[in-house]
Parts: sequence; structure tokens; C-alpha cells
Amino acid sequence: MTTVARREARAANIMRLRRLGIDTYQEPVVYMSADCPVCRAEGWRAQTRLVVSHGRHSIIATLNVTTGNLLGPDEASLSNVAWALLGAREGDEVTLSHPAPLESLSHVRAKVYNQRLDEAAVHAVIEDIAAGRYSAIHLAAFVTACAGGRLDVDEVVALTRAMADVGDRLEWGHAPVVDKHSVGGLPGNRTTMLVVPIVAAYGLTMPKTSSRAITSPAGTADAMETIAPVTLDLLAMRRVVEREGGCIVWGGAVRLSPADDIIIRVERPLDIDSEGQLVASVLSKKLAAGSTHVVIDIPVGPTAKVRSPEAAASLGLLLSRVGRAVGLEIRLSESDGMQPVGRGIGPALEARDVLEVLQREPSAPVDLRNRAVHLAGQIIEMAGGVPAGMGARVAGEILGDGRAWAKLQAICNAQGGMRQPPRAAFTSTVEARHRGRIQFIDNRRLARVAKLSGAPAAPESGLELYTPLGTRVEAGQPLYTVHAAAPGELAHALAYAEENPDIVTIAEDS
Repeated sequence: MTTVARREARAANIMRLRRLGIDTYQEPVVYMSADCPVCRAEGWRAQTRLVVSHGRHSIIATLNVTTGNLLGPDEASLSNVAWALLGAREGDEVTLSHPAPLESLSHVRAKVYNQRLDEAAVHAVIEDIAAGRYSAIHLAAFVTACAGGRLDVDEVVALTRAMADVGDRLEWGHAPVVDKHSVGGLPGNRTTMLVVPIVAAYGLTMPKTSSRAITSPAGTADAMETIAPVTLDLLAMRRVVEREGGCIVWGGAVRLSPADDIIIRVERPLDIDSEGQLVASVLSKKLAAGSTHVVIDIPVGPTAKVRSPEAAASLGLLLSRVGRAVGLEIRLSESDGMQPVGRGIGPALEARDVLEVLQREPSAPVDLRNRAVHLAGQIIEMAGGVPAGMGARVAGEILGDGRAWAKLQAICNAQGGMRQPPRAAFTSTVEARHRGRIQFIDNRRLARVAKLSGAPAAPESGLELYTPLGTRVEAGQPLYTVHAAAPGELAHALAYAEENPDIVTIAEDS
């Protein structure tokens, strides 16, 4: 740039982009030098919120300030997600400006002081969140203000409706449209990949959007991606469902309840997953996907997400009340959350369990099959197709005669083609230190072993568990095998397992 051009660019707050390759997960960040004349002239400092415009696209990003020679005074950089949102390339110019005042923050402040929010206030907050106007600090304030039972039923209903309304909505032109959701906390609980083909083969419509893992070794979308593409846009998703009756796609690729994905981004590091926000999160996505009937699986156990029957009853009551208010028929299914489901923990290992069940292999995990048949049966009964108590039998027949396996193959091909799950290059087995009976399995710490091995980023990583509760073992008998894509990750996982020998607790024989 010439000196005159630099002066004109500064006057218009125009900066030239330079790529630094910084991953901030889903948070848009703009980087500028501490020596930047634009920052000094505008009074911008670290954590200032800025509008970054490039062509017809604009985002709101948080300013981070660099020192040294990382960026020149006329240069700016963006976090990876901000580059993608703007569709910008290195060397492009962006215009920086102040965002409009964030009026909805007054409602967040009101909630901090425990004031009740009406529907208009909730909608204003969610609209600004979905538009990317809230920083991580603003989001953390909203999440915290709503936690601890501080949302009443009417507020949760308003939150559910607002989260569904601010994104895209799917309409299918008929009913019922079915779905299922598991509250979570159980490693390996990959029933969705079985329930969808069973239900679709029965003839029902099930447009299933699923999440990727954030703190777990695998989400349904991660496991499904090892056998078929899951990053489909809304039109592609509709085509698959209209052709095959169901799909299993990544929810982040479609704009259904987009505020929910942004809120979850902050809930996870805060380790806050309040009952009201959980209900709004689950039901808003079902509502946006056009569902009418939803079965919700609530695993209960000391190391699951829901830890007691009392907590399950409270959550179930709120799910039912809010579901009715927003026009969803809800059926609750409380299940055993004491141990992992199936053998595999990690995307590819969980997918292999699913394929064994669908292909009716003798070695297929029975617990995974039974859970899936039960949930699919509940959906079939809800849809009014069979008498109460007969749904599981119908679902089992669809699974047993191969119709479900044929349907999953058809869904995978419609989503872009089926493939085989990858296998890890490195494995090592953790063995029992003494004889006895498996008395307790810590779901959370076992999941930690799988994550240290590289899951879900390396989809072939994770572990295989051989000894469910009640199994009698001898000293030296394999408990689980750790799978990893790299020797360093295998070593990390094994070191953690060595430091935590009671992840799988063995009661010694007397």
C-alpha cells in the first residue's frame, strides 16, 4: 500500500487479511496489532466486539490484540470459523465497525437478578444469540442466570419456541413425523443408528439430526460419519428423507435451532447443563425438524448424566409439560445407566457394533440390540401402528429379517455412499489385576480413557470393553482394549488407566 492508500484505508477502517490459522472452535475472533492506528483511533481494546464485513457477508467478532511482529499495523487476521463464515481469503480486505447496541442484554441482566422473562424478552435474547451478537462472556452470563432451576415452565416453553423460531423449520405435510433422543451420559449408546433404519423400514418418517461429540468420545454424527457422509445441507437432508423415510445427519450443517449450538459451546466448559436449558435444547430441535412424536430415553445411573430416579422424574415431568405446550407428543423411556452400551467406545468402534447388530452377527452386543428394539418399538406404538406392548416385537422382526440392514444401506447411499469404519494402527489391552466379579464401571473415567486415546478426532481410536457388570474374571483376563491412531496417544490413555485401576472395579472372591 502507498502512504495515501494507507491513510484512506484507516479512515474507512479497512484492513488487509492475513491468515494465522488459529482455531477458536465456534467463536469468531478478529486479531489486530497493538500498534494498529485503527484500534487507537476507535478506542478498541481486547474483548471489544466488532462488525467485520467482507462483500455481502458480515459477522460480529471479539477483538484479540497481538504484540510483536505477528501482524502489521494495517493487517488483521481471523479465527478459522470467522474465515469460513465470511468466505474470505488471505489478502482480501475487510471493513471494521462498531456493532449496534445490544438491547437484549437488559433481559439477561434482569434474569441475573432472578426476574421472570416473558416470551418477547426470551425471543429477543435468542434472536441476538443466533445472529452471533453475543460474546462468550455474554453467553456465559445468560447460561448461568438460567441455571439452578431459575427457569419456570412458561420460561422454558418460551425458550423452546424461540430457539426453534429463529432458525429454519422443516414441514413434511403429514403426520406422524417421529424422533428419539437420549439424554446421554452412557458411552457407546449408539441406538439412533439402529432405531432410524428400523422405524424407516416400518414406513414412518424420521428426519434425525444428531450432534458431534464435545466432551464425550463420540457423538452419533461422529459414529455415522465413519460409514457415510453426514454434512448435508437442508435441501439434501430433505431429499434423503423423502426418498428413504429417514436420515442421520450432523445437526451443525443445518440451521435448525442454531442458537442451541451456540449456547452448548459455552455450557460445556462451564459444566452447566441445567434442566430448563436441556429441555429447550432437545425439544426445540425436534420442533424445528418438523417432528410430532418423540421418544426420549433417560438413562439413570451414578455416572450417567441423570444420576437418580428422582432427577429422572423431575426431568421427565418438565419434558412432558413443555412438549405438550409446544405441540409435541412425548413418551419417556427410563433406562439402566449403570454401564456402557455395547462394546465399542469411540466413533468407528461404536459403528462396528451397530453394523454387527444390523447384520445379525452372533457376536453382536445384545444390550445394544435390545435397547434399540425397545426404543424403536416405543416409536412404532406412539405412531399408532400397533397395539401397546407389541412395538418391540415388530421392531425385532424388522431387525431380524434384514429389512433394517437394507434400509441403513439405502440411507447411507442416499447421503453420499457407504464405507467401512477405519481400524486403529495401535492397540493395547488392560487386564484384570485379580480374580472376582465386575462390580462397578465408571462411565465417565472409561470415556476419558477413550478420549485420551484420540477419540473422536481420530475416529478409529477408543476402546472395546469385554466385561460388563456381573462378569466373573480371572487375574490377567482382558478387561478392555485401547485403540489409537498414534503411539503417543496410546501411551497417554494407558497411563491414565494405570493411575485409575478402579475404572472397572472387581470385587474379590472371598
